[in-house]
Amino acid sequence: MTAPTTAAAVGLAASAPTAGPVIDLRDARKTYRTGDLEFEALRGVDLRIERGEYVAIVGPSGSGKSTLMNVLGCLDTLTAGTYRIAGDDVDDMDETDLASVRNEQIGFVFQQFNLLPSLSALRNVELPLVYRGVAPVERRARAAQALERVGLGDRTANRPGQLSGGQQQRVAVARALVGEPALVLADEPTGNLDSRSTADVLDLFDALHAHGRTIVLITHEHEVAERSRRVVRVLDGLITSDAPSGRAVAP
Repeated sequence: MTAPTTAAAVGLAASAPTAGPVIDLRDARKTYRTGDLEFEALRGVDLRIERGEYVAIVGPSGSGKSTLMNVLGCLDTLTAGTYRIAGDDVDDMDETDLASVRNEQIGFVFQQFNLLPSLSALRNVELPLVYRGVAPVERRARAAQALERVGLGDRTANRPGQLSGGQQQRVAVARALVGEPALVLADEPTGNLDSRSTADVLDLFDALHAHGRTIVLITHEHEVAERSRRVVRVLDGLITSDAPSGRAVAP
């Protein structure tokens, strides 16, 4: 049985903060070109997210939220405008720098889990630290601690195929957190889960937020978005609203 998710059980305090927001996006524009055709996916987006915020970016298919996610995750670059992550200007970075940012500053959680089926939960969580060159003894200890904190301390040896969907997503969250990133970026993290596992994973995000983690959740599900503390709605490449969620303002 999965351990209950509470702030105390998770115990993942954020790294010591530095000045400035985690995300500072100004007049962000992204244009895709195919031959003579152009499509403007982002049309002048301004977005600032402070450290410790829990923000959901929500919109229908084709709204621009996936493009925005790719930009925030340094998986794509802007056509125009500026993006600073944790104070660093992405426009000044080459591919090596961007790869380092993705590995060290951002913890990714995807809909498809993206776990390697031949590796144990522990080995999957270790991977970001392998790419950083962390010594084996240290990275195994940190991976085991991360799994313990998401309630899977007794499943370190299990491979993904031996875990439920909700447990696999917990492994993915542990992997995202093991490197102490400035930002946890979750792209449709409940899209492949049943209602019970969805609630379980969202409870985990609540606990992470309570410990000061900066979380950006990309979703098309309004019910999932309302679990955050701030909802940014995107349509036709523009932010149409940016306000506290109903949960944030509830008595």
